[in-house]
Amino acid sequence: MGFPGTWMTESESVVYRVVPKCACSTIGQIMFYSDHGEFFDGDIHDAKSGMHKWAHDDSQPLITRNVENHKSYAFTCVRNPYTRILSSFFDKICGIQRNGRRYRGNLVPLLVQKYGIEVGGDDGKQGVARWTRTSTGPRNRGMSARSS
Repeated sequence: MGFPGTWMTESESVVYRVVPKCACSTIGQIMFYSDHGEFFDGDIHDAKSGMHKWAHDDSQPLITRNVENHKSYAFTCVRNPYTRILSSFFDKICGIQRNGRRYRGNLVPLLVQKYGIEVGGDDGKQGVARWTRTSTGPRNRGMSARSS
């Protein structure tokens, strides 16, 4: 079975089950800070050391033992599904990824052409998406979405 998507502090004091787009970066940074007294310099998802992650083979037995023996506090975080999907849309579709490209390169022109969705300027970094024309679907008439 295993515990994919699980992070644990090196001190094994806290186990966290990651749920994407539900504060995982913030929680990961706090977990890192709790053991090291400083935040990880960069994206916590890229950390190869300083925290146990299920994706690291050498961490799997430690996480398994901790979880099965209930050695420490374990938790996860959830989020309103609507704000979660909006966050994902703004991050993955409208935004520029760390490699300088869009997550789905050809999707933005398609969204603009087919659905009239503007993703916030030429580079998508303005954080505003809106439907520029009324959709033909009855549920989408006059909809607009804005990031917070």
